[in-house]
Amino acid sequence: MPVEIDFAFQPIVDVNARAVFAYEALVRGANGESAHSVLSQIDDATKYQFDQQCRQTAIASAAALGLDAFLSINFMPNAVYRPEVCIRSTLDAAQANGFPIERIIFETVEGEHLADRNHLVDIFRAYKEYGFLTAIDDFGSGYSGLALLVDFQPDIIKLDMGLLRGIDTDSVRQRVVRSVISMCHDLGIRVVAEGIETKGERDFFVAHGVRLMQGYFFAKPAFKAIPTIDEMLYSA
Repeated sequence: MPVEIDFAFQPIVDVNARAVFAYEALVRGANGESAHSVLSQIDDATKYQFDQQCRQTAIASAAALGLDAFLSINFMPNAVYRPEVCIRSTLDAAQANGFPIERIIFETVEGEHLADRNHLVDIFRAYKEYGFLTAIDDFGSGYSGLALLVDFQPDIIKLDMGLLRGIDTDSVRQRVVRSVISMCHDLGIRVVAEGIETKGERDFFVAHGVRLMQGYFFAKPAFKAIPTIDEMLYSA
């Protein structure tokens, strides 16, 4: 029996444009239960159906809310056996709900890549051919990120929040993150600083040319709603 789900949405802001670039769709239970409580009900036998359900529900929810930015959807690479089949269901959901496919981002966490990097690269390439944007979440939290970048360069990399915490006062984190930012710029990859919680963290990334940010400093996820952002948070 399918798990009952809905979504919370958290903005990814563009601090230069002082606007929302995208909203990440974060899975929740039907009554707002945590992602962990939902994911704990998923096993190998149900992960494909769950992955498809998430895509379709996220698109329908975003369309119902009138979301007018990019929509970032998390997917499970190990649940995707044939990319073209998953893409077809995504296209059908986008068409049924009137949501533009060019505003859909598919993201997955770096740790998911370890099982079969070639399979993930094939998925990403197929998504890109259909016009979707691609993103790697939690970059820097695992061991496969750099090896993956040799084979495929996604549109977006979201830095792991473990690299960000207190970065404005931590010289080691600053050196590591500056190197990653420089590498991404050279490869034409946009960087998202994820997990921003303080003005100091925000200001560090502004100073180093990162314009896309996400975190509680700007807005917490809002269940079945679009969060509002105080204009002052962009630059105060």
